[in-house]
Amino acid sequence: MSFFEAVILGLVQGLTEFLPISSSAHLRIVGDLLGADPGAAFSAITQIGTEAAVLLYFRRDIARIVSRWVKSLPVGPWARQVPSDDPDARMGWYVILGSIPIVVLGLLFQDAIEHALRNLWITAAVLAGFAIILGWADHVGAKTKTLRELTLRDGILFGLAQALALVPGVSRSGGTITAGLLLGYTREAAARYSFLLAIPAVMGSGLYQVVKSGGTGGDAGTVATIVATLVAFVVGYLVIIAFLKIVSTYSYRGFVYYRIGLAAVVVLLLVAGVVDPLPAG
Repeated sequence: MSFFEAVILGLVQGLTEFLPISSSAHLRIVGDLLGADPGAAFSAITQIGTEAAVLLYFRRDIARIVSRWVKSLPVGPWARQVPSDDPDARMGWYVILGSIPIVVLGLLFQDAIEHALRNLWITAAVLAGFAIILGWADHVGAKTKTLRELTLRDGILFGLAQALALVPGVSRSGGTITAGLLLGYTREAAARYSFLLAIPAVMGSGLYQVVKSGGTGGDAGTVATIVATLVAFVVGYLVIIAFLKIVSTYSYRGFVYYRIGLAAVVVLLLVAGVVDPLPAG
């Protein structure tokens, strides 16, 4: 992968990771148009960059949640300094429990995720299908609950929704935000929780691929992967700021139309033979 291609794919990752439009689908499509599918390893590793942006943006929230979770544990030097029903302590448990589905399913279906499920016909269908579900959820959702009202049941349901993002086209944020809207949470609360919930899964997946690929990012190469990851970090941080402002004011209708339009473009590219349905190998 050339330096130019790495920068382009880093921009794509940073722009799309937090929006409900599927970063993995965009990397798959743009990579193919550039002449080479970047691969699952490259995609997972560049997500470390965008998650680093989450860690930076939410650093105070994360520090508070971790601190109060540790202090709520029954053992340790700070045992029970915080009650177990403290909202931040509960949030720590919910993020842990909500991360389990995507980890388990990711390991069980690793081969399919890295190959068969990256079929662009599947991506196009999922982009359109989940666009309709997101639009419906945004229309019927009560949008009244805050993260202070998060329950164990909701935390697990959020986690199951996040696991759907293992299929390119669903979108990690799209899945969790859709679930949040259907559960009655505000747009901003659902978006914020989707960011926090993604940290363990995305960082774990990215670090796993770093080890698995020997730090090379697969076929993309080490230098290209590092460049793309750094670009994704900078762009991703700016997108977080903009996205949270947008969802607190506007509906998700624009993202619904975008997903449907992108699905149509992918179908046209497939029919015209411009892109291949399956990645090489």
